[in-house]
Amino acid sequence: MKELEKTYSVCPICFQEGKIQKIDASIIEDDEKVWITKVCQKHGSFKEIYFSDVNLYKRWMKFKVTGKPVSYVKTSLFNDPELYTEHTSQTVLTNLVVTNRCNLKHNQDFLNANTTGYVYEPSLDQLRDLMQQTRSEKPLGSKSIQITGGEPTLREDLFEIVRIAKKIGFSYVQIYTNGLKLAESIDYCQRLKDEKVDTIYMSFDGVTETTNPLIAQHKKALENLRKVNLNVVLVPVLIGNKNVHESGKIVRFALNNIDVIRGIHFQPICFCGKNTKVKDDLRESQRVDYVQMIDAIEKEFLGMISRDDFYPVSFIFPISRLIEAFTKDPQIEFTAHPGCGGSTFIFIENGKPLPITRFYDVEAYMTFLNEQTKKKGPLRKLRIASAFIKNINNFVDVEQAPQGFNLKQILKEAAIGGSQYALRKFHHQCIFIGSMWYQDAWNLNIDRLQRCVIHCATFEGIVPFCSYTGLGYGKRIQEKYSIPVEEWEKKTGRRLEDDLRILAK
Repeated sequence: MKELEKTYSVCPICFQEGKIQKIDASIIEDDEKVWITKVCQKHGSFKEIYFSDVNLYKRWMKFKVTGKPVSYVKTSLFNDPELYTEHTSQTVLTNLVVTNRCNLKHNQDFLNANTTGYVYEPSLDQLRDLMQQTRSEKPLGSKSIQITGGEPTLREDLFEIVRIAKKIGFSYVQIYTNGLKLAESIDYCQRLKDEKVDTIYMSFDGVTETTNPLIAQHKKALENLRKVNLNVVLVPVLIGNKNVHESGKIVRFALNNIDVIRGIHFQPICFCGKNTKVKDDLRESQRVDYVQMIDAIEKEFLGMISRDDFYPVSFIFPISRLIEAFTKDPQIEFTAHPGCGGSTFIFIENGKPLPITRFYDVEAYMTFLNEQTKKKGPLRKLRIASAFIKNINNFVDVEQAPQGFNLKQILKEAAIGGSQYALRKFHHQCIFIGSMWYQDAWNLNIDRLQRCVIHCATFEGIVPFCSYTGLGYGKRIQEKYSIPVEEWEKKTGRRLEDDLRILAK
């Protein structure tokens, strides 16, 4: 056993008992795997899997960066002890919960109104204020927002919510949905497109009825979204004894529908809310890490896609830093901890998947960007531009690259429209395969938490996503600002169970 780094965490048993207790923790190497270990003086020691491939962990950690401190992110709430002193990542994506109602009876989300007994559903004016929180951040307001729930399509005023988001300056709006409403109505899909929704994030847990009882509805939703030309990202929640083995087949499904599917965002299961009381053996059997996901992808594609093609989110940080240095305009910085997830881009060439790393020396390119950022003195912009013109083709194997791949054009668009715009244009040429493993009280690494780039806009302030879910702040906030189901039904003249129009098997 070898200690790789020291950090802090919380005791999961103290958390179950209603107390957030900060404790020392270590990231260790043992049996060629990486674990997080910690000891609570009251409840003893804990050991949870972190990466089941130490080599992948070490490669990803090489790209760890620290962003500029931001003051607007809450490091604690409700008089809980402060877990860290300052947040070091700005908001890359604002998460906005617009309802906790859901239309799936089998949904076991611990924030689901059918489970909690209360309805959380802010008014339009309240939602506008919540959105303005992150738009007003300094030095750079949030530009991307995910409208989520519950099931956001249950709100009859969802289109107005989208209009508000666009009006106050969110340039990128995505809707996170189970897809049932989209399968029912192509007109609804067209309205989303007309309101300039950029992407649909759609739950998609597998390619068979066993792993994904809604597969028929999801295929119909994709058909409707294809017709209205609205992009989709599939969001599989991976569970060890349920669907992780289909990770590769989900990638193949996406590649076969590359005209409408822009990416996959795998989410290994997070044990939060009532699920923190799950027994150890069940938690261990259901726990999934990135390596198990990648193993299934490698098995499906037999060398055409491998773990070496994946890099952590922070890998592309030099792009933002260079554009900011060149233009003097603040840029969105991808400073998430490497443990927050990894990704790659897959093109299709001659009917086969082609990862970007097979024709593009991405590591050499990022090193080059870092070198350009350090340039000082007179004619700096001219010298940087000259270096790009001279060296840019050195990073791309033109013979192996897919048709139409033009790195110079991507860089030109980045200089004109900013890093986020350039990446968005780039995504339209390929499929993004990524993952983000949200933390819970068992595997929480506070070093990760303070670098979180997905932030929730709440009535208690801006909160990191892993605090919102994994530390239970979301549940406590929603409970505080909700009304009982009976009161909601009396107020609206509706029954909550009327939402359950479609039942999954």
